[in-house]
Amino acid sequence: MTVFEVIRTEGKARRGVFTCAHGTVQTPVFMNVGTQGAIKGAVSALDLKEIGCQVELSNTYHLHLRPGDQVVRQMGGLHKFMRWDGPILTDSGGFQVFSLSGLRKIKEEGVTFASHIDGRRIFMGPEESMQIQSNLGSDIAMAFDECVENPATYEYAKASCERTLRWLERCKAEHDRLNALPDTINSSQMLFGINQGATFEELRVWHMKEISKIDCEGYAIGGLAVGEPTQVMYDIIDAVEPHMPVDKPRYLMGVGTPSNIIEAVARGVDFFDCVMPARNARHAKLFTWSGALNIRNEKYKLDERPIDPDCDCSVCRNFSRAYLRHLFVAEEMLAMRLAVLHNLYFYNKLAQRIRDALDSGVFAAFREEYSEKLAGRV
Repeated sequence: MTVFEVIRTEGKARRGVFTCAHGTVQTPVFMNVGTQGAIKGAVSALDLKEIGCQVELSNTYHLHLRPGDQVVRQMGGLHKFMRWDGPILTDSGGFQVFSLSGLRKIKEEGVTFASHIDGRRIFMGPEESMQIQSNLGSDIAMAFDECVENPATYEYAKASCERTLRWLERCKAEHDRLNALPDTINSSQMLFGINQGATFEELRVWHMKEISKIDCEGYAIGGLAVGEPTQVMYDIIDAVEPHMPVDKPRYLMGVGTPSNIIEAVARGVDFFDCVMPARNARHAKLFTWSGALNIRNEKYKLDERPIDPDCDCSVCRNFSRAYLRHLFVAEEMLAMRLAVLHNLYFYNKLAQRIRDALDSGVFAAFREEYSEKLAGRV
């Protein structure tokens, strides 16, 4: 079985097809973030079908704490537990090494966390991360890594990405062992390696060359969109991309704005995820094909139009800006649900329109029309 096939290119942009145990994914793809097995904003796996989601993403660290990966395993794995039959990617817990920096201690063996829920001590290293992700039964397991804070010193970033390389070797060995067990939930689970090196191009290139020697089904660029200027992120992608295997999917972790996605596709990236569409939606910030808007603004009080006249999601087909504004002002739970549904639909539609543009050979024109426009406000 061919895991990933590039079927068309335009410049560095790639149109591909990715196949895993739970289905076929058309790329470029935006993955919808359901950290704890649910999209924040009262959105279920059944809703994900309606908004065009192809891949759902959940978090290893959070599901290990609640309900516990052993519980998920006993319930038949994450697919059965949350009632999602499409592909699932689980991140490794490595990002929490960054985001919970005040609650953790890093050593060669792995990372000791103080739980953000009750303070109890948790140890996670490469082997533990692979075991948890195997219990969850996801289609793609991410290697355990350290996402380094920006700015970082060269010395720290170098030591960190050398350790992340050693951790990947341990992840690979443990992942292969787990997949070979007779009672593994998803013995076809794939492993993606992660490129690190902070904002040092030389480290990034060295690290990418080294991790590509370890046979993974895909490779990610991690540790970006954590505070560095956008152009620096683009420069890192430009530096790393020539050293990423052409026959494997490329995943830019935690990115980003609609404009970021268009620009990264132009630089050869295939997979994306970000909490931004759902998080912004919960704060009344909505994406449209004319730019972003804040639905709480007074000017929408009597606005009978949909959020976006150019959107055909169920929210835009049925509700007015005035009604959605009222729900936010009244602090109704429905406000968050409708806003999240719209924003996620927009992101999935954006990925579809990028694919359509690549299929038609007009991606450059699409990028020219929308990259700057989607970065602005209505």
